[in-house]
Amino acid sequence: MTDNTRQPSPPLSHAVNAAISPAPAAHPPHVLVVDDDPAILDIVKEYLTQNEMRVTTLASGREMLGVFETEAIDLVLLDVRLPGENGMLLAQNLRERASVPIVLLTGNAEEADRVMGLELGADDYITKPFSLREMLARLRAVLRRYQVQTALPARDDKRRAYRFAGWELNLRTRKLSAPDGRKLDLSNNEFSLLVAFCGAAQRVLSRDQLMSLSRLHSAEVYDRTVDVQIVRLRRKIEADPARPQMIVTERGAGYIFVPAVESLY
Repeated sequence: MTDNTRQPSPPLSHAVNAAISPAPAAHPPHVLVVDDDPAILDIVKEYLTQNEMRVTTLASGREMLGVFETEAIDLVLLDVRLPGENGMLLAQNLRERASVPIVLLTGNAEEADRVMGLELGADDYITKPFSLREMLARLRAVLRRYQVQTALPARDDKRRAYRFAGWELNLRTRKLSAPDGRKLDLSNNEFSLLVAFCGAAQRVLSRDQLMSLSRLHSAEVYDRTVDVQIVRLRRKIEADPARPQMIVTERGAGYIFVPAVESLY
């Protein structure tokens, strides 16, 4: 962590707390933090507790899987450089045994660790030294993505196509047919976003929800690129991309796919 976070943070002002803290939840998320540095454990636990999270801390990964036998864990924050332990193997074992978000703590220069961690199924990573506020924001973003996965339609492998406003999206060939019969190629991101929209048509979808639904179709769509990909998708399906009628922006909320959608099996 940065020097200004090595000591416990002073109480935040009411204004700052209002800006970064949600209303207290009936069941605050339970975060398991695994790190061999007791100072980091203490500071992280204090900060997350101040921000309406329940925290359990461990100094080694040997006890980590055992905690799941007795506790309901909502997110794991795991240091990949634990003495005498393979943090990547711990993350892989955890991913195989539990459907829980995993955020890795890595050294600033350990790019290989970050890449390998994401390939093994980690949801995000935080590099040391880190800001407590950034850590909190990242943990909340990961928790939101997992929450919306349970609230929105899951992937249906039996569905072969979607039809909307004269268009047809073939899920097997990943081709889009226009009302005039033209076949349009879609990038992976464009295809996954359009599938997400068709699967939850006429509902407002936030960027987090679009990212979660897109991942069901193997895309790597990140928050900062959602808007860019939607602009590109509008250029392909809107009569006037500057005045979209199908993918409409809901200010402050996200996007809504307006046409009625028919599923073809």
